[in-house]
Amino acid sequence: MTARRVSTSTVKLNRHALLGAAFGIVATLFAGQAAAEGKIRIAQQFGIAYLILDVVRDQALIEKHGKEAGVDIDVEWASISGATAMNEALLAKNIDIVSAGVPPALTMWDRTKGRQDVKLVAALGSLPNYLITTNPDVHSLKDFSNKDRIAVPAAGVGFQSRTLQIESAKLFGPDNFQKLDEISISLPHPDATAALISGGTEVNSHFSSAPFYYQALQGNKAVHKVISSYDILGGPATFNVLYSSAAFHDENPKTYAAFYAALREAAQWINANKEKAAETFIRQQSSKLSPQLVLEIINDPENDFTIVPQNTFVYAQELHKLGVLKNEASSWKDYFFPEAYGDNGG
Repeated sequence: MTARRVSTSTVKLNRHALLGAAFGIVATLFAGQAAAEGKIRIAQQFGIAYLILDVVRDQALIEKHGKEAGVDIDVEWASISGATAMNEALLAKNIDIVSAGVPPALTMWDRTKGRQDVKLVAALGSLPNYLITTNPDVHSLKDFSNKDRIAVPAAGVGFQSRTLQIESAKLFGPDNFQKLDEISISLPHPDATAALISGGTEVNSHFSSAPFYYQALQGNKAVHKVISSYDILGGPATFNVLYSSAAFHDENPKTYAAFYAALREAAQWINANKEKAAETFIRQQSSKLSPQLVLEIINDPENDFTIVPQNTFVYAQELHKLGVLKNEASSWKDYFFPEAYGDNGG
């Protein structure tokens, strides 16, 4: 696997690569040196949930806002699948900004508090995940049995599993918050989607993000929705976030400010230019999805491409109650950097 370095460095890793291999490639590329003012290294994952970053990259918005502030910013990009490799690279100072779901990000805040002091930078949008199944007898979490298998990207620890744990604690009691982990298996979204559409495998359920639940619901009439992350969290809620270390934030104020301004501009542009945003996603991620499906997802009122955090504090509260997080946050501002405070977040 090779990587090509240009003025804006690009690293594309196969989403099915082992996390350790992904981390090794990134570590080799970035050589463990902390970035200086005027340089930023960003890692994103795959999928429509990262549309804001696709626009930032496509339009060179970080460079634009840097020039406006009198700083020439060298931007390096890495595409990595999996929060584990992201977190290792961040702590090793091989990457400055990483992206993942809210629960993994909060886990990093919790574990580094008083040391590297990792905090969240911004949301990447409020998009629901759907728990879908082909089992006609399942209409709630209580209907699942040992015969069912729920596919999630990272069983027990990822966004989907943590969200299910919160709901399981409500339904089965706090001591049984991991009840559905017993029938969950780790499987990438594309593979789980293919399993539900084709049928005939042990995987009959999937806690799925866009565009995958759209594809499954359209591809097999037996697939139906059981519950969504919005249902569990009480309304629209942030799916993925960006996070970084206090060192990068504090030592690179102009670069950080340019990055944050780029995120804000990208979010505003997406909402004003949805067809062009769909084209940007397909171009930047070399997606084989139809432009019509991508535009359908962007236009879906459930999906809000915004940098304003929504309902992240529910995760902080509930995961602390369950003992997943040791530190208790008094508000969402405890784990976000101050630049996000001006928005009416949560």
